[in-house]
Parts: sequence; C-alpha cells; structure tokens
Amino acid sequence: MKFTYFGHSCFLVESAGKKFLFDPFISGNPLAKDVIDIEKIEADYILISHGHGDHVADLVPIAMRTNAIVIAAYEIITWLQPQGIKNVRPMNFGSANFEFGKLHFVPAWHSSCLPDGTYGGNPGGFIVKTSEGSFYYSGDTCLMMDMQLIPHYATIDFAIMPVGGNFTMDVTDALKAADFIKCNTVIGVHFDTFGLITIDHAQAHDLFIHAGKELILPKIGDTISLGK
Repeated sequence: MKFTYFGHSCFLVESAGKKFLFDPFISGNPLAKDVIDIEKIEADYILISHGHGDHVADLVPIAMRTNAIVIAAYEIITWLQPQGIKNVRPMNFGSANFEFGKLHFVPAWHSSCLPDGTYGGNPGGFIVKTSEGSFYYSGDTCLMMDMQLIPHYATIDFAIMPVGGNFTMDVTDALKAADFIKCNTVIGVHFDTFGLITIDHAQAHDLFIHAGKELILPKIGDTISLGK
C-alpha cells in the first residue's frame, strides 16, 4: 500500500489497484496550494469524514473531474448531489462490501456542518480492508473509548490520525489511541496548517519512540510505502 500526503487531512492511499482519496482540502491550504496541483489528482473513491470546509473544499471539482465514487454520511451526499455529483454512496455507521473489499464507517467525536451552514451528519472515520491489508483513518476526533472496537473489525497495518490538538487529539492522545486500536504505525495529520494546531515534531517523534511505536509526520507531497 502507498500513502501520499496532500496536506492537512487530505491524503491518497493506493491499495489493491484502487486509489482512495480522503478529505480533499488543498486550494485553501496555505501550505499545500502551491505544492499540489488538484488537477493531477486521480481517484477511484473519495471518502469524506465530515462536512467542515477544511475537509470538503476541493471535493466537488475533484469528484466532477475523476468521476470517483464519493462515500460519505447521507447528509453530505444530499448536499453534494445538487452540485452535479451523481456517483455517490451514502452511508451511516456500519459496514458495506465494495469491489475493493470491505469498508466500515465508524464513529468519531467531533462536529460536522457543511460550508453553507447546513447539517453535515455524524462525523466518522473509516476502516478500509483490501486484499493488500487494512488501514484506519479516524477522521477528526478526540480520544474515545470506541476506538477499542477497531481491532474487532480488522488487524490494522497502519492508522492515520490527527495529532495537532485543540480541535482534535494531540500527540499524547494519538499515542493512547494507537494502543486502543492495537497498531504500532501511525501517520499524523491535521497538524501545522494553522497556528492553533502547530506541533513540536521532535518531541512528538520521541514520545512514540519511547513507547515502541512509530509516528510518521509526512511532508506535503511525500509518498510512503506501508503495510504488507
């Protein structure tokens, strides 16, 4: 599996011949807009954790161009369809089979409203299971006991979780979350984009190293090989 980072909480995972794009927010990200060309991003699936603008800002143009299947909470899909996006799969918390394997939409503790102020449904995260392995994206969330259920659904090869604090988990809570989900490799996202979520990279790495785990803080544009 390959992970490519587009900044903030936007990333692409390639697994079993499919491209999974998550939470597209690039053109409005001051750290990414001059580094990543959204016209060159390809996707088979676009997965949306919740409706905040820093997770859906570039959703419509990318979905329109790629014709990727957009997977999101029902309320986000109903907001999306009048904008011309028809290749969609609404979900609520639960599991579904897809061509690539199995997807679990799981809870996150956060909020969710769309850029026009309408309700965005429940925020969530995703467990993606393919023939090449499984990974978990928590979405924006605080640390929560529900994470202890993640190993019930899959053995996680790597996890993508926010580490910036203030609006989400910080590094310390992400380390505890790694224990909950029984995963030793964590890719940190949702950090450094804005002043309230800047972190000390060296301190964050040391915290994970001392716990016998790996924290990856990717640079925008990085591609990393992970899993089996």
